[in-house]
Amino acid sequence: MTAKPTKQEAAPSADRSKPSRRGTLSREQVLAAAVRLVDAEGLEGLTMRRLGQELGRDPMALYRYTPNRAALLDGVAEQVLDELDIPTNGSEWPAELFRIAHDFRALALAHPHIVPLLVTRPPMTPLGLRPLGTLRLLERLLELLTNAGFPPADALHTYRTYFGFLFGSVLNELQEVVDDTEESEALLRLGLHRLPAEEFPHLRGLATELVRFDGAAELDLGLKALLIGLQAQLDGHSRRR
Repeated sequence: MTAKPTKQEAAPSADRSKPSRRGTLSREQVLAAAVRLVDAEGLEGLTMRRLGQELGRDPMALYRYTPNRAALLDGVAEQVLDELDIPTNGSEWPAELFRIAHDFRALALAHPHIVPLLVTRPPMTPLGLRPLGTLRLLERLLELLTNAGFPPADALHTYRTYFGFLFGSVLNELQEVVDDTEESEALLRLGLHRLPAEEFPHLRGLATELVRFDGAAELDLGLKALLIGLQAQLDGHSRRR
């Protein structure tokens, strides 16, 4: 009976996204290192020089895999979005949109420095010139929605509404910063005591509710309203056929 390798023995081959310092790099390995660097140091820390240090390579050698920093940023967005699993069978579309939304939230919380990149970079590039990884997300969601019965134009509008909501939801959650985590008084925890009471009575009055912010619950609340509206829209199309 052959003994199973220990974790220590199996470790060197466990993560193929981390290249050997001497082996040949791939674009996927370069982008995976870029994502790790942004996670650790923010977007400002992502430079070819710093990425070269992370990979143990001459920064000039990295231009074989990405022609400039703009392309590198696009690749980072592509790498993260590629983690989303988008099915195309439309029979369970409300449940799938619900799951995808929570998967997207989990990605955002795992890569908070990359979220602004996901929101801002696509509009800066004509649709057909965007990285294929970001367009696959759009293509698969359009297929999911059209298979569910949405007319193609409505599927596109639904995609825009859906991801507009998701972007806003995760950005809002990432902005919910607590000023003093040890303080039990809600006003002090959020720093709302610094606001003039006569100018911000409603905001200060919501301190207790604000301090109990639950990102998953807020996402569920918005999703339920959105999905109810989309279901009504789809039912209307079915009745008109």
